[in-house]
Amino acid sequence: MAKAYLVGSGIAALAAATFLIRDGGFDGSDIHLYEEQRNIGGSLDAGGTAETGYTMRGGRMFEAEFRCTYDLLSGIPSLDDPSVSVTQETLAGHEDFAWDDISRLVDGEGKIVDVRSMGFSERDRIDLVRCLATPEGHLDGKRITDCFGEHFFTTNFWFMWCTTFAFQPWHSAIEFRRYLRRFVHLFPEFASMSGIQRTRYNQYDSIVLPLTTWLRERGVTFHTGCSVTDLGFTPGPRSGTVQTVHLTRGGHDEKITVAPGDLVLVTNGSMTDASSLGSHSAAPPPAPHRSDAWLLWHRLARGREDFGNPAAFDKHVKESRWESFTVTTKDPAFLQALEEFTGRDTGKAGLMTFTDSNWLLTIVAQRQPVYRHQPDGVSVWWGYGLFPGRAGNHTPKPMTMCSGREILEEVLRHLRFDEALTARVLATSTVVPCVMPYITSQFLARRRDDRPKVVPEGSVNLAFIGQFAEVPDDVVFTVEYSVRTAWTAVSRLLGLEKQPPAVYKGHHDPHVLAGALETMHRR
Repeated sequence: MAKAYLVGSGIAALAAATFLIRDGGFDGSDIHLYEEQRNIGGSLDAGGTAETGYTMRGGRMFEAEFRCTYDLLSGIPSLDDPSVSVTQETLAGHEDFAWDDISRLVDGEGKIVDVRSMGFSERDRIDLVRCLATPEGHLDGKRITDCFGEHFFTTNFWFMWCTTFAFQPWHSAIEFRRYLRRFVHLFPEFASMSGIQRTRYNQYDSIVLPLTTWLRERGVTFHTGCSVTDLGFTPGPRSGTVQTVHLTRGGHDEKITVAPGDLVLVTNGSMTDASSLGSHSAAPPPAPHRSDAWLLWHRLARGREDFGNPAAFDKHVKESRWESFTVTTKDPAFLQALEEFTGRDTGKAGLMTFTDSNWLLTIVAQRQPVYRHQPDGVSVWWGYGLFPGRAGNHTPKPMTMCSGREILEEVLRHLRFDEALTARVLATSTVVPCVMPYITSQFLARRRDDRPKVVPEGSVNLAFIGQFAEVPDDVVFTVEYSVRTAWTAVSRLLGLEKQPPAVYKGHHDPHVLAGALETMHRR
């Protein structure tokens, strides 16, 4: 029987292992995942405790047209109720706790902004339509600022768009255009965020744990603390056949011989690499050394244009960095005050962005509990800042140099809670900040060939999966993108008839376009 060697254990690798079993006929015992870290799940992580403070680097949002993801998870039982799938659990949770955001933006006076109007000028509208219509090849290497005037970046639309998806003005015009086309059907309800779906718990508990449970039950082997450092190819120029996998484990070098018919699937790059956790009383320390996820890609791409250009993504940390923070509290005071402010129950209010914040802070209080084993009486909420290198409005330091407590103080100042409530929240909360140098690296300005194809031309047994493999039309920084690369890799390498469903293209639907245009013209 053929074997499959998967580099990494993020959602792309977990999905690929599942598709190999489900569609490719592989025995689980013939599938091996090699993970440099001690934990499985890649960027879909969650940790900590109620006592020390929970941690969560980020949270991914879903929507109804995540066709690959929901297909994958439709065959994975929920850990809470094995009679339903993770897909059914997620969709049922959306029915019960759909967002209905009326406090999406908050201004410098602590007042909710009326976002019924996107705030566009006529030029903004023309530029937006032009960007949608421009062929992707004409945007090679361009930034969003190359396509829009200064006013565009002051609109309600931009504040909501950039903090929902984590775009910066200097990011790739190609990626921005793809997002516009991919999510144009969400325009009419973009302010309320009612079309956004989330998993029941954080994505580690709701997706990673059910998937790894399902895979382990079928004999899949997870090799943690094991770093793949290089691949050896059969002789010949631009050979597409891997014959050896080189790795290090426990300080020792190892080599795996790849037999004819075996597959090698590589997660190249990592958007959460070199993340650094702080604490309630201390700022995150300087970023640790990079992992082999980037180094491996650099080695593989050396002298091979068909393997992409990793330097386009990992050499511009100041343009790809931001900071998140997770708040654990044993006092309901904050969530009660937030409910009163937003007019929505906890879990239904959606994102809240402070437009006057120098850090461009956004917070969100999800449906409780956020963790499967979160104790009663403990609540968790989360936030992030897109400009962590700037001094705060109330804290004269960059966000990256602030402790968790100092970040919480800044948030509470923007909410303008009274001194008694502020003191109570500060005394009963534990905040863990996290700096992520590469978190939006996949958004950096790029050329079309900077990401390798999932299956490069001439490849016999090698595929690239994850956020830095190229899938035309679909959008990075989503679980859907990683799952689609995994399904594409398995179906193409094995020559399967069953292919991933087509990317949803709402921009081809006249009704969707009409709804978007109407939204753009609201005043």
